[in-house]
Amino acid sequence: MFQGFFYLGDGLFVLKLYNTLKIISGGQTGVDRAALDYGLEKGYSIGGWCPKGRLAEDGIIPLHYPLDETPTSDYDERTKWNVQDSDGTLIIAQGTVTGGTAHTRDLTSTLSKPLMMVDLYDVNFDTDEYGQPSLSLADNLGSLEAELSGWLLEQEITILNIAGPRESGSPGIYFKAKSFLLRCLKPIENMANL
Repeated sequence: MFQGFFYLGDGLFVLKLYNTLKIISGGQTGVDRAALDYGLEKGYSIGGWCPKGRLAEDGIIPLHYPLDETPTSDYDERTKWNVQDSDGTLIIAQGTVTGGTAHTRDLTSTLSKPLMMVDLYDVNFDTDEYGQPSLSLADNLGSLEAELSGWLLEQEITILNIAGPRESGSPGIYFKAKSFLLRCLKPIENMANL
């Protein structure tokens, strides 16, 4: 993600970032789709592994998501391959993680991959003009932005696996996760234009 330091004069250096971050996920409803839609909207390269047959809880994963199918329809296989193929995993959830999200968390440890977990439970959301959750200017949001940016740089993440609960297990998580990404990955994009 980064190329090096550039001298600005008067003893100041800046880290020049490039928009080379690739976002991967498994294509499930909820956080996975929020990550892919965010990536498409912001012009990031996206991809990842999905189960054979492009299975998701709402049927077939739409073809506009460029995901590769694993040899089986096993969700755990897809999860492992995405963790394995990434430089690190960002889990976005609300409260305690369970099911596939907990499995993702455990796999990052097993595979010795960097992990950052964001709990949106304490982040304040307003409702936009369409009735969808949108981030308010919560006090802790600035620290989350800085923490995420710092983690991406420190871990030298160029392929980011973004995971979290499916929509049926955490209603509203798609819009909350996408709002979070729009707000908290923004510093990376802004710095890319230095």
